[in-house]
Amino acid sequence: MSCDPGESVGAFLCQAGQVLRAAAIENPRLEARLLLAHALGATTEALLRDPRAAVPPDAAARFRAALEARLVATPVAHILGMQGFWTLDLAVSPATLIPRPDSEALVEAALDLFPEPAAPIRVLDLGTGTGCLLLAVLSERPNAFGIGVDLVPEAAALAAANAARNGLADRAAFLAGDWAAALAGRFDLILSNPPYIESDAIAGLMPEVARHEPRSALDGGADGLEAYRHLAAILPGLLAPGGAAVIELGAGQRQAVEALALSGGLVPEGCRSDLGGVERALVLRPGRQRR
Repeated sequence: MSCDPGESVGAFLCQAGQVLRAAAIENPRLEARLLLAHALGATTEALLRDPRAAVPPDAAARFRAALEARLVATPVAHILGMQGFWTLDLAVSPATLIPRPDSEALVEAALDLFPEPAAPIRVLDLGTGTGCLLLAVLSERPNAFGIGVDLVPEAAALAAANAARNGLADRAAFLAGDWAAALAGRFDLILSNPPYIESDAIAGLMPEVARHEPRSALDGGADGLEAYRHLAAILPGLLAPGGAAVIELGAGQRQAVEALALSGGLVPEGCRSDLGGVERALVLRPGRQRR
């Protein structure tokens, strides 16, 4: 495929698509549109409506810089500074994981657990990152209030900004801390997407992940289960009677995590798969307290 030379939207998209395809980037045409729309401050729909429109020199320079960043595996979300999740637009940064559609399975499971829209539930999000899980639930349950905790102060600050961006700041608070060490009280719903990648496997992940996303949010220890052991120990003391936790799993981890939960006094109550068929959202209930 050849591209017409020039400084038009169509020419830039064609040329960028070829460059991205040659670099084995998935969905090169889509990514080219996203990057050019960002450089122009326009929508992708606007690009398609007028492919002959000229690209101003300053926007062309921004687009070329964005394209160069993408070719060294910088995630598109980091270049754009934003990522969609559920119905929300969330700011992202290298301090947090980029929200993924797989994690929406946790939101679906949580909403099924508390189907009454007016339920005044108390929510805790451990390892909140961008705040995506907590904010998605709050957006659907207008009487809910939540706290998000992250070990990284920059992540907690970003999550607070995302709450404000989406009109949820009055029902969400974000703290920097070590899991729930600074918290008292119990919660109706606890959410967590903990680090669950085996330490030795991180280097083999896609370069967008291995090079650009925070290791602290990926590294689950030698067997990928370190964070789950900690959660199994602390969740019984954090869940209110009748409450539930929804925990994200890595592929193939359900059996091992359920065993850890049972050893900590929690009762597994089903698991929701993501759109790829991976068992992703494990539901846990408080069990009989051990003596």
